[in-house]
Amino acid sequence: MKLNTLTAISPVDGRYFKATEPLVPYFSEYGLIRYRVLVEVEYFIALAALPLAELASFPADKIPALKSVYERFTEEQALEIKEIEKTTNHDVKAVEYFLKREFDKLNLSEFKEFIHFGLTSQDINNTATPLLLKESLENEFLPQLNELVSKLEQQNLTWANVSMLAKTHGQPASPTRLGKEIHVFAERITKQLILLGTIPHSAKVGGATGNFNAHYITYPEIDWVDFANRFVAQLGLTRSHPTTQIEHYDNLAALFDNLKRINTILIDYSRDMWQYISMNYFTQKIKEGEVGSSAMPHKVNPIDFENAEGNFGIANAIYEHLSAKLPISRLQRDLTDSTVLRNIGVPIAHSFIALKSLIKGMEKLQLNQEAIVKDLNDNWAVVAEAIQTVLRKEGYANPYEALKSLTRKNEKITQQTLSDFIDSLSVSQELKIKLKSITPFNYTGI
Repeated sequence: MKLNTLTAISPVDGRYFKATEPLVPYFSEYGLIRYRVLVEVEYFIALAALPLAELASFPADKIPALKSVYERFTEEQALEIKEIEKTTNHDVKAVEYFLKREFDKLNLSEFKEFIHFGLTSQDINNTATPLLLKESLENEFLPQLNELVSKLEQQNLTWANVSMLAKTHGQPASPTRLGKEIHVFAERITKQLILLGTIPHSAKVGGATGNFNAHYITYPEIDWVDFANRFVAQLGLTRSHPTTQIEHYDNLAALFDNLKRINTILIDYSRDMWQYISMNYFTQKIKEGEVGSSAMPHKVNPIDFENAEGNFGIANAIYEHLSAKLPISRLQRDLTDSTVLRNIGVPIAHSFIALKSLIKGMEKLQLNQEAIVKDLNDNWAVVAEAIQTVLRKEGYANPYEALKSLTRKNEKITQQTLSDFIDSLSVSQELKIKLKSITPFNYTGI
């Protein structure tokens, strides 16, 4: 069988490929190879700009042609590198040999031994990976997340004045406003995005064990630490120093923990919206031809919110492993990070799927004002808090106990029940009028 959307084992590359396709240029094998080529090329150009004496004659007019190797990198070229890897049995060395061939084509053969000069494979991997992650977040993931936040803010504005019965512990509680409850989620995500923006995308360039051994023994007069810092900075990354053979991944772990928190907030939102739909506070726009159940024709299930919750959950399980495992490496390096690091696109893909599902679900929502009003009318007991608090201010004796005795009877509390109770109080007529003006519809705070 050939690999396609029907035969792919992972739903990320199968069932949901249409949703995750924008992530392919970053997290696929092709994407990783392309970013390795980018780092190797830019590293060579940085060496030539020092300049090293042996690169002083490098023709600057060839730089655009060199950059085009990664700017116009094709799947066929990636396959060429994979073919070389069959011989080298080393993926980064295969990239180096590919670039040497490209140098030959550009009549730059005399300079090709400075490709990968002084580096170890992790200098390439631990620079390519944070770069592809950074650019995937900036170009694809964060725009999708920001679109979702914008929709939350729009819901907040649209439903800002919709009074709604709150539920604490699943029980009727002091009324709130629907828009405000949505705004809570928007604000939580916004704060996490601010935190996300403070986490550096950290890279590692320092040679076989992080000490520039090969660089220094060859060119002791050059400040290699400064060179590496500037090289990494020009890529938009932050260089970690000191390191072992690998970047220590602490900031990467922090980033995954942050993305996990964002997902957790959105799981919370998904479950709340699911609950509001089940309470009939919302109906969903029906798409012609859709089926909610194979047996029950009437059903319109909240599948988008369920799909989002499930995919956020899978993503978080993987983020949890990544952030716990990656910062741990035996001595100067073991290989456990390598295979794990290849999977960083998986939780981002599941999160990406979830964001798209959530936005789709949000666009289907239709407010059912009638159900919300009915719930408020059925729960006049929730204004007991307001009445007893005002009575406290007026110095009325034991108001909490009086309202507790009234509202905990096994009978329905109605507007009339509360009106009769207020009439029985030994307070001024003016205060009685004020207390009677409090309703589940206007007792919503600020």
